[in-house]
Amino acid sequence: MHLLILTAFYPIPGITHERMFVHVRNRYYQEHGAKVTVLNFAAKDNYTIDNINVITLQEFEQRDIHYDIVISHSANVRNHYLFLKKYEKEFENLVFFFHGHEASIFAKDYPEPYKFTKDGKIIKRTCQLFYDHFKLNLWRPFYKKLAKKSQYVFVSDYFYKRVQKNMRITPADLSEHCHVIHNSIGSFFENKDYEMKTDKKYDYISIRSNLDAPKYGVDQYIELANKYPEKRFLLIGKGEIFDYFEKPQNMEWINHTLSHEEMLGYLNNARCGIMLTRSDTQGVMTCEMASIGMPIVSSDIEVCHEILSCFPNVALVPNDVEKIELNSIYEKLAMGLPYDKCKKYYAEGTIQKEMKLFQSLITD
Repeated sequence: MHLLILTAFYPIPGITHERMFVHVRNRYYQEHGAKVTVLNFAAKDNYTIDNINVITLQEFEQRDIHYDIVISHSANVRNHYLFLKKYEKEFENLVFFFHGHEASIFAKDYPEPYKFTKDGKIIKRTCQLFYDHFKLNLWRPFYKKLAKKSQYVFVSDYFYKRVQKNMRITPADLSEHCHVIHNSIGSFFENKDYEMKTDKKYDYISIRSNLDAPKYGVDQYIELANKYPEKRFLLIGKGEIFDYFEKPQNMEWINHTLSHEEMLGYLNNARCGIMLTRSDTQGVMTCEMASIGMPIVSSDIEVCHEILSCFPNVALVPNDVEKIELNSIYEKLAMGLPYDKCKKYYAEGTIQKEMKLFQSLITD
């Protein structure tokens, strides 16, 4: 079974960890018998990562290779749509993975951007709203056209409902080829446990891929640090937020992206993770942190109830710092240590389901 993976970005060793959630899948596919080729639309050169071949668009166009299944992640108009408009007739089986932005209306589904960001400018917000409706109107008939030979995978029930509403599309429009399969946390976190040593450097830790996106609630994390000046807070992630927000004296900021090994070291050096969110489709990083058995505080919103309900080590709080009593919340979580691990996002409940789906397409 030869899989072609379409993605706008992909991890590059020593340069970027972007779209690691796609790479986690691909490693599993290949380890379990599939041949995987990744078409990274952003790549300038071909390269290999963890024995997976990554090619450029130019390389694809020069090859004459049969792919059993073409898998699209986070499809956008500039890359995936134009590519599939040109080549879809060459492919017998298509699988579309929906992760977030591709079916979202940012003005409705996400909190208002910070004014200091480009996304916060009124012109950009107006253009984004126009583009969001344009992309949905472009994809809707295309998905319906391809439905008989396509499968549609959504990373949460919450997001599946959003896609149907925003795109004004029904399961019947997609030939009932719809599936909810959550993102996997990957084998690295499956095999790790939270270390319960008492001498922790930090009381609280938050790790975010983009500090300047208000959906991640970094401003709330800053407020919490100011509310609890006697506690030690660690924030990890890249962004310009501290050019506009004063960094609390009790907060340490690490301004770069971490490998999984580096992340684990910091998690084991903190008492509790704080992963507040105003909007999300799953929250893979929160699942990774919770899966090792670490106490976690997240937000009391609909998607978090769906995704985090299996974790006894997670407490959900209002997105209102004045109503968050960290000391009592942490004390209650700490009493439950060590926690039984929730295995909902292990391979057997996630990527294995994807592989079974792929195999069914080949054997039908």
